[in-house]
Amino acid sequence: MIPDILFYTSLAILPSLLWLLFFLKQDKNPEPKTRILVIFLLGLVSAVPVVAAESILLGTAEGFFGADPAEFFIAAGKALFEIFIAVALIEEIFKYFVVRLAVFGQQDFDEPIDVPVYMIASALGFAAAENILIMNNTIYETAADPYILITARFLGATFLHALTSSLFGCFIAVSFNKLRKRNFYFFCGLASATILHGFYNFFIINSREHLQFDFLFASLTGVAILVFVFFKKIKKLKSVCKIN
Repeated sequence: MIPDILFYTSLAILPSLLWLLFFLKQDKNPEPKTRILVIFLLGLVSAVPVVAAESILLGTAEGFFGADPAEFFIAAGKALFEIFIAVALIEEIFKYFVVRLAVFGQQDFDEPIDVPVYMIASALGFAAAENILIMNNTIYETAADPYILITARFLGATFLHALTSSLFGCFIAVSFNKLRKRNFYFFCGLASATILHGFYNFFIINSREHLQFDFLFASLTGVAILVFVFFKKIKKLKSVCKIN
């Protein structure tokens, strides 16, 4: 039993580590490996308050909308609240808080590109925790193939967490050069990450299997291209990452 749990846990963390190595190579001036590891672990631990916050909001949705809403608009409102607010928004905020509390203001936090890099580390730590829970629960409850499941997580949800947080981080990085519009860029980044995350969850829940994979893969590929374009532009920005 214990060896199985250790195996599935190690397998669950692997997608996050692979994506982290990939994204770190995009930074020509790498951040301290110790700091990256700390942010990754804090992102993993952040899953605890995230689960608590999501449980509270999902419970609120049940109480406000009703456990079995009959009217279409009530049902739609409940679904949108649960997918976009109770899950997507909460996760994006907590992934950001990890970086905001542990990195902003540090002396070596001096380049705009540092923001999305640390945001990715936090996101992949959170994704690792998510993968651990899903892997162990799914394998023991349904006897699913662990390699197929973790491959799907690697190409899907884990990649999504990295993309949404890096997109959010790119907006924050730009805001450092747009002091008068800093809040505007911040909330645009948060909204973009939340909407992308929410739509991914929506299609995972509601799409047919064969349509789901094709659409989601095409969508994530498109967002990935957009993020890498942002990365190139942010690398050219002046080093003004100084947070008061």
